[in-house]
Amino acid sequence: MTEQQGFPLPSQIADVPGAENWRSMYQYFTRFQPDDDKRFWFYNSMHFPEPIPAFDSVTSEIPYQAIGANTARLFVFPTTLGIEHRIVNGRVYITANPVLDPAEIGRRAEVFGPRAGYYFEHWDSLYEGWKERLRGLIAEIEGIQVPQLPEWEDDDVVFESRGVAQNHYLVENFNKCLALYSKMWHHHTEMLMLGYGAYVVFFQFCQQAFPEISDQTVARMVAGIDVIMYRPDDELKALARLAVELGVDDLFVEGAVAADVLAALETRGEAGAKWLDEFAKARDPWFHVSSGDGFYHHHLSWNDDLTVPFTALPGYVAAVKAGGIAPRPTKQLMAERERIATGYRELLPTDDEKAAFDQMLGLCRLVFPFVEDHKFYCEHWFTTRFFQKIKEFGALLARVGVLTEADDVFHLHHTEIDLALSDLSLAWAAGSPPLGAGHFQPIIAERKRMIKVLKDWSPPAALGPVPEALNDPAVRMLWGITQERIESWLNPDPDEVVGVAASSGVVEGIARVLHDVAEIGSLREGEILVVPVTAPSWAPVFAKIQAAVSDIGGSMSHAAIVAREYGMPAVVGCGDATKRIRTGDRVRVDGDRGTVRVL
Repeated sequence: MTEQQGFPLPSQIADVPGAENWRSMYQYFTRFQPDDDKRFWFYNSMHFPEPIPAFDSVTSEIPYQAIGANTARLFVFPTTLGIEHRIVNGRVYITANPVLDPAEIGRRAEVFGPRAGYYFEHWDSLYEGWKERLRGLIAEIEGIQVPQLPEWEDDDVVFESRGVAQNHYLVENFNKCLALYSKMWHHHTEMLMLGYGAYVVFFQFCQQAFPEISDQTVARMVAGIDVIMYRPDDELKALARLAVELGVDDLFVEGAVAADVLAALETRGEAGAKWLDEFAKARDPWFHVSSGDGFYHHHLSWNDDLTVPFTALPGYVAAVKAGGIAPRPTKQLMAERERIATGYRELLPTDDEKAAFDQMLGLCRLVFPFVEDHKFYCEHWFTTRFFQKIKEFGALLARVGVLTEADDVFHLHHTEIDLALSDLSLAWAAGSPPLGAGHFQPIIAERKRMIKVLKDWSPPAALGPVPEALNDPAVRMLWGITQERIESWLNPDPDEVVGVAASSGVVEGIARVLHDVAEIGSLREGEILVVPVTAPSWAPVFAKIQAAVSDIGGSMSHAAIVAREYGMPAVVGCGDATKRIRTGDRVRVDGDRGTVRVL
């Protein structure tokens, strides 16, 4: 490794001018501490590609509680504890706490083996139970009532002797939302970390047995999966076919606005009514997918903002009219994965090694669908409902004058919302106005202004000294953080953007750099998508593009998985592709070498 350079220490990061008060938005335990200068941190732009509003910090606070509890306390992973996070200038940096002592690794392995083994042995039945639990949590979050605080209670409260007035439920039901979000995240990690662990064990076996094997080659041995995260995209394809069958396809043209198309369909008689009816059926639950990755309140679901699906529909309609929508190359991928696996298996010298290879690969293929499927239930369906419910509390606070508008609630930390609701509960009981407007409205105005300022800050890819070991399974799989990746960040190639070779193939085309999901409507057919990170709900967009390039991500990040399933080149984990490539540049994406060159 070269002399340490390029990564500033956390203590060296200056406040962004005009946003010096950014710390007021977040909890004290999210701040860098003096000893943190001794540790390696990397910017989690996969989940947090922009500054975080105060409430949205709950989407790092609660998930990292659950992830650490799962790996360190529940299953007792041998080589890793939990993930710590810090916030600086509104951006989330994380580090994984490794277990390095061989004796401690062995002690933990004795506990981990039977616990993980139980889940692996009963995976299918446990997964069915998991889905039931998640649907139950979704039903609970949807069923939470936000008290409306009428002038006086209904007769039923008295004559059914309930004995509890509505203001009691203000704080209780708000905290129930948080408790359900926490439970969801515990279930989110319940099987996910084991899925990552199974893949990493197989990956390490392959690295040792076949020293020249690439990350992508190992990943291709588990490609060709049919997962629920593709169902929203499949629903769009069905709607495109229906539009052509019914003769309303002329409405679906490039750049069309969703509201205009829907309004026009209402004037198209029985055909329009039938399409709208099928559209309504598809929306619940399949349009409860966030346009982001489920970590920001303003990354709206398809149901809240129809831009993403209506960006994809014209292309699908055109494909149907031209002879049919090309299916994902799943069969080819499955044939290829068998060819690759068989070839490498034959290179193993002993029957025992071949049996171990078979067992590990079989386990990977068993658990891998969960690695993608959980996203729909957790980050998308549940989290969409969670943010919608929090906004209902914001609407109540706006109605009584505490907030200017419902969305202002997201510029308060969850502990501050608790205070605002307690204030309202007291005021309603006393027959007086709440005092929150004078207290919170200036704070919210200042935070909105700071968030805008912080958007222009360019966070370093990493902070602190280069680590001796990176052995957290999620860090390599999801974020693509390896010693080689760190080296490329420290010493970037001036002529090429270098990342993880995530999906094979070489193409040239025009780049479209998107920094925000709100810009997705500008994407045009045949372009090369360059983004900080893609979200699962962007799957329809992959039907329009030639290749994908992302700043962050490993061989098992979403962009990598979807690119392989759609059979297109992808390079992920580039670090700074969105800074070095501009919209309109002609670029060559080499998904075999993991490079992107501006031509």
